[in-house]
Amino acid sequence: MITGISIKNKSLTQQNNWQQCLGQAIRDPEILINYLELPTKNLQKIHQAHEKHKLLVPLGYANKIKKGCWDDPLLKQILPIEDETFVVKGYISDPVGDLDASLSPGVLQKYQGRALVVTTGVCAIHCRYCFRQEFPYSELNPMKNNWQQTIDVIKNDPSLYEVIISGGDPFVLSDQRLFSLCQQLAEIPHIKTLRFHTRIPIVLPQRIDTDFLKWFASLKIKKVVVIHANHANEIDAIVGNTLRTLVSAGATLLNQSVLLKGVNDSVEALENLSHVLFQYQTLPYYLHLLDKVSGTAHFDTQQQKALFIMEQLKNRLSGYLVPKLVREVSGKRSKVTIV
Repeated sequence: MITGISIKNKSLTQQNNWQQCLGQAIRDPEILINYLELPTKNLQKIHQAHEKHKLLVPLGYANKIKKGCWDDPLLKQILPIEDETFVVKGYISDPVGDLDASLSPGVLQKYQGRALVVTTGVCAIHCRYCFRQEFPYSELNPMKNNWQQTIDVIKNDPSLYEVIISGGDPFVLSDQRLFSLCQQLAEIPHIKTLRFHTRIPIVLPQRIDTDFLKWFASLKIKKVVVIHANHANEIDAIVGNTLRTLVSAGATLLNQSVLLKGVNDSVEALENLSHVLFQYQTLPYYLHLLDKVSGTAHFDTQQQKALFIMEQLKNRLSGYLVPKLVREVSGKRSKVTIV
């Protein structure tokens, strides 16, 4: 037993109530450090980073981290560290220009034919490199009028053919709220595809339960689910089975990753990730160079190294297993492909 949280192996492997699993997530850096049996470091600096961007990690994800290892690639993605408190020139609060792309509360348009709905500020895990750490979710809340303004904006623009449902993580919404939004969008004649960007299948697979799959499968529209895995260690058999159930419910599955120093900035790490994704019916989609949000400079990988890694991946993998190396540049009308 760790103070403030009950750790039971049975609950981690057999618990199907996703809200309960999320409620049991670790939110205190010291608890996580003790649970993972990590040698003590400067807790004051860790707590300082935690105050800026709170720790949140489900127990199932924490259980995939190697105990006693500060260099574990999954640990580095979720544990606050001192480097996050450093002010580095060029690293800002809105590196991808979300606020400049706002059409209405929570609705963004950067690219022709597509609109993005920021459905919620809540996630099931807090990634340390998140580019929306400082997004004003409370001010730009599209749910305030039960999605009506969002639906009206999209309905009144016949040039749109795809809606990207994002967050936060949209899959943390209740089935009722998410289905209501999706059903209304699916009924707009010019909308052909709903695309969901989510980390939930990787970090909280219990969320993709029978009730979720039932309403998801019932949507009469093309469905694309873009998951977010950065390392093969994130994808075990439970996650893999979840991905397969989404395919069975009519989803096309793609993965996007962020190239992170010390996490996946090697040919071997990305090669392994592509293989395990394809094993579970998911195609690599994008490999993003880091969005330069404040506090993330320690994750940045030089473009020259990224290009070397990509060249090696092309030599080792079939073309459909090689993600596109891209960078998002504020104000550009598409992702910038790095060649």
